[in-house]
Amino acid sequence: MKELTLKVKMHCKSCEIVITDILTDAGIEILEISAPNNLVKLKYNENKIKESKIKEILEKERYKIK
Repeated sequence: MKELTLKVKMHCKSCEIVITDILTDAGIEILEISAPNNLVKLKYNENKIKESKIKEILEKERYKIK
């Protein structure tokens, strides 16, 4: 399992919920998420999903990665 920390522009608690839902649906474990800090820390199996795909999932939902 690989850990990844991303800076993702979020506005509120609802953003945290949406991001958690879309990433866990993709088989990604959320370790920490904070809208005030624009922080998403996650763990994923790099044999099943690539970092670029994770970013693509977020961007498809219109979240900007800093």
